[in-house]
Amino acid sequence: MKFETPATTNPIDRLRVVGQPLDRIDGPLKTTGTAPYAYERHDVVADPAYGYVIGAGIAKGRITRMDIEAARRAPGVIAIVTAETAGKLGKGKHNTARLLAGPHIEHYHQAVALVVAETFEQARAAAGRVRIDYAAEPGRFDLEAARWSAVKPSDEATGGPADTKVGDFARAFDAAAVRLDETYSTPDETHAMMEPHASLARWEGDRLTVWTSNQMIGWAHTDLAETLGAPPEKVRVISPFIGGGFGGKLFLRADIVLAALGARAAGRPVKVALHRPLMINNTTHRPATIQRIRIGAERDGTITAIAHESWSGDLEGGGPEVAVNQTRLLYAGANRLTSMRLAILDLPEGNSMRAPGEAPGMMALEIAMDEMAEKLGIDPVDFRIRNDTQEDPEKPGRPFSARPFMECLRLGAERFGWSSRNPVPGQRREGRWLIGAGMAGAFRNNLLVKSAARVRLSADGRVTVETDMTDIGTGSYTIIAQTAAEMMGVSLEQVEVRLGDSAYPVSAGSGGQFGANNATAGVYAACVKLREAVARKLGLNAADAEFVHGTVRSGERSIPLALAASSGELTGEDGIEYGDLHKTYQQSTFGSHFVEVAVDAATGEARIRRMLAVCAAGRILNPKSARSQVIGAMTMGAGAALMEELAVDKKRGFFVNHDLAGYEVPVHADIPHQEVIFLDETDPISSPMKAKGVGELGICGVGAAVANALYNATGVRVRNYPITLDKYLDRLPDVA
Repeated sequence: MKFETPATTNPIDRLRVVGQPLDRIDGPLKTTGTAPYAYERHDVVADPAYGYVIGAGIAKGRITRMDIEAARRAPGVIAIVTAETAGKLGKGKHNTARLLAGPHIEHYHQAVALVVAETFEQARAAAGRVRIDYAAEPGRFDLEAARWSAVKPSDEATGGPADTKVGDFARAFDAAAVRLDETYSTPDETHAMMEPHASLARWEGDRLTVWTSNQMIGWAHTDLAETLGAPPEKVRVISPFIGGGFGGKLFLRADIVLAALGARAAGRPVKVALHRPLMINNTTHRPATIQRIRIGAERDGTITAIAHESWSGDLEGGGPEVAVNQTRLLYAGANRLTSMRLAILDLPEGNSMRAPGEAPGMMALEIAMDEMAEKLGIDPVDFRIRNDTQEDPEKPGRPFSARPFMECLRLGAERFGWSSRNPVPGQRREGRWLIGAGMAGAFRNNLLVKSAARVRLSADGRVTVETDMTDIGTGSYTIIAQTAAEMMGVSLEQVEVRLGDSAYPVSAGSGGQFGANNATAGVYAACVKLREAVARKLGLNAADAEFVHGTVRSGERSIPLALAASSGELTGEDGIEYGDLHKTYQQSTFGSHFVEVAVDAATGEARIRRMLAVCAAGRILNPKSARSQVIGAMTMGAGAALMEELAVDKKRGFFVNHDLAGYEVPVHADIPHQEVIFLDETDPISSPMKAKGVGELGICGVGAAVANALYNATGVRVRNYPITLDKYLDRLPDVA
């Protein structure tokens, strides 16, 4: 199905099932511990062996000698895989560094060997006997030091232009009545998902099946075949349940490749899981940024000039953190400038983490907007409203498909009680606590990705959906079942959803908050095909047939749906593809965040008291699971604001706090109260579902809202995340 014109009334608009706050259908499996995760698959192979991955002990250089003989003689060892023994390996389209290194080392903990043994403990013990000598080379590990040698990345690396320019920024900024010029920084961060990267591989002749934890089955399937030099039709990737990803499992990683290589070398199935230090140094992370923002405005608050420049680093061949993207679209201003620069660093690969670009970019932009509002003497909410725009600021005349940003700001301010905030920092106290309120806008683009599905109708009236879409804890099973139930006129209990298998049609996958809208649109398209097949079988006109309550109605006739499949199963298969509407209309999601914090006047301890998010993201397919997505995103945003940072050893080139003891993330006690409001909105420009993504919108702006609240509480402005107390303790107001 080609989506080329705005959606009109369709079966989804009935909202009998879609749009309802239904419990997740995979909930019982999760709560009883019976959901099959990759490393826990005890039902698919007999007697698997276990692999233990050895990561490089240097960040850059060469292996000069690898002695595996002692390890080979260790108890239980079956095979040892190295770059020398693995044979010729390719590199997948979505990988920057090779997933099995040797002799050249590109980053710390890059996989250099796999030890396969009868048990995990034997494999781990034997891995300790492998002796590796290196010739280390000087590396580049400091973004600040490398900033001045950074270069303009390619448009391919940035997913668009690295630089944009509208009007004459320099002239307008110099002429502005009020100006801001500040630099902000965000640190390296890790995904810290609960489930490790893990895979179980089995060869049957020249056919490979891998049970893994991966967000994008289509990418993993093609890149695994490319890496192994195998025909794609002889490779199968299965990932029905994923214990969190946040972008860290978007791409093929070492566990999948090494499980396949280990199984081939051992002649039996092999399980591989990356332990936490390897997850953090071996896989991907959100790269650090340095961001300079300049804003010029008239005294009435009208922005006349705005510039956002960002520097980040990655391995050679990688790309930048696209931290300026939201600034190109969020606020008006006739004279504009954005740029991204990429420094080559020899740290582990930088890549996507929840809301790549906008999450760290808005941590800077939305502090800058507050700082500018203070210079102007204008309320921060009002300042943003004054600079709203209904068209793309870089392409005047190109409207947004929907842009209720002002409504998000006004409703959030009303529900939060913003009018009671004291705009003078450091003035509100409750005993020993300094109390502050802060806010920020929220923005994330709506991405359109083609997605396909297959839908079956059986003789008992049950509907089965098959698509390689994944569920990373986001509720994909449920919203896909809701879509099929709505389209085919059956109850949710009559729908079975099968996900995460490369044998199924290729979906959008889970990432970039594009999964929900696109995957359900693909199921919608497949259901349209099935509805046509049913109508033909029953001798009805598909154009006016209504599917409701297990029947198909047309005119005076009402026929049981199941009757269409009485002589054999019916199948509909199709996908959604998009025309040029995205060129005519800018498609984005919007929101606002409001936060109240308390800061101990003596110790500087910061506590978040309450958080509010207002989101406008098209039709909300399931308000209950969508709310869970947003409160999870808000929690991640709070962590980014106050505690999350990968500490770089700038001499040896690795992340020192590479576990969940040293890398701190928020827990329940850190976030006592959260409220989420969804605007009642549909966007017919987006898809037949009239929906958009929401899972990443919820993190965008949160860090800045926390930072602005801390400033309002203390009068101390911190521009370098995370905002740990050592950065403001000595500047707090006097206790007395």
